[in-house]
Amino acid sequence: MTRDPSDSTASAPPSAARRRMIVVAVCWALVLLDGIDTFVYGATLPEMIGDGHLGLTDATAGDIGSYTTFGMLVGTILSGTVTRWVGRRPAVFASVIVFTVATLGSGLATSAGVFGLFRLLCGFGLGALLPIAIAYGMEFTTGGRKALATGIIMTAHQTGGAIAPLIALALVDTAGWRWVFIAGAVPAVVLLPGAIKLLPESPAILAARGRPDAAAAVEASYALASAAPASARPDRLESLKALFRDRQWSTTSLFWLTSFAGLMLVYGVGQWLPKIMGDLGYETGDSLLFSTALNGGGIVGMFVAGRLADAVGPRRIVVIWFALTAVFVYLLGAHLPVAVLYVVVFFAGLLLFSGQTMVYATVGAHHGASDRDTALGWVAGVGRFGAVFGPWLGGTLLAAGHADYGFAAFAVTGLFAAVTMALATATIRLRRG
Repeated sequence: MTRDPSDSTASAPPSAARRRMIVVAVCWALVLLDGIDTFVYGATLPEMIGDGHLGLTDATAGDIGSYTTFGMLVGTILSGTVTRWVGRRPAVFASVIVFTVATLGSGLATSAGVFGLFRLLCGFGLGALLPIAIAYGMEFTTGGRKALATGIIMTAHQTGGAIAPLIALALVDTAGWRWVFIAGAVPAVVLLPGAIKLLPESPAILAARGRPDAAAAVEASYALASAAPASARPDRLESLKALFRDRQWSTTSLFWLTSFAGLMLVYGVGQWLPKIMGDLGYETGDSLLFSTALNGGGIVGMFVAGRLADAVGPRRIVVIWFALTAVFVYLLGAHLPVAVLYVVVFFAGLLLFSGQTMVYATVGAHHGASDRDTALGWVAGVGRFGAVFGPWLGGTLLAAGHADYGFAAFAVTGLFAAVTMALATATIRLRRG
């Protein structure tokens, strides 16, 4: 594997340490925008269907949600490969511009078709941003804190998910749903100029593109170790080929299966938790607050899992976390007292969201910095198929009157994720002898 240029353990000047922290902070802020734009549709959907201006029905609203997910899938897969060609800075700025313009367009749309097109474009930009932001955070975090940096950046996504409903509550009744989308795009317009100034290009990408002097300048400014030298005629598909050569294909395939199962859990449980709980007989208020407890646990879990993963290795944490996720998700359907159930929901959120994030940390740590964008883009992109399948499975079970089977099915998914990551670990050990 390519040597990671950020594995320096030597003490760095305080100014360099502050610069690295700024990079992580900017990535956090950009992913926060990602989270707001991802969840703003769901926060405004009841009002959009109710006012009838776009002619949305439950069916067309579901279709548009699928457009967004498909856009994310394509954007995520392409971003890692394209980043190596054009550079990380242009790729991240382009993704922010795309989803910002698309979010504004969503607020101005005059028909369901136009709105759906903008949500497709929005999903493309959103999907492209996340793996690039994680790669930035890992490359510009020195020492043994890369998994923690990944977890910190991912807390922004759920924070954005918590902010989106607040924006909707503040604006829907007074200004209408269109202004929720417009307001959701404004922070990106404000943040982007600062991000352009503060984000450097990846030294690993610079070295891979044959610009060693520029790479050395960034490394010196941020006190990073030297990137591995690039070949004289770098292959544009080199980072993609690196995912499969030298028996690496088996590990890559198992990483992808783990990500599929992880995002199936995240989106399946996250979307259907209130509805399943309601169908199981819990009060409406409790059913909604269970989602708050789930996401609150998710934010805490990012810090806990990140620290532990840096101490014992992210692969081990993924296996343990998903095995425990299976237990706690299964308990969600056990008709426990409400007070106990809130605790179970909190720990289920703590485990399942950070378990998926540690999949990204595992893949990022396994690959060198020059290949990391591609590896993360593909593992997140393939995982998006799980993001589509999870909500579909939950909806199918509910429609068939089998709400009680929902959590059991997702518990099996958690066990599957634990097994595939354990097998991935075995393939790595076998290959290294």
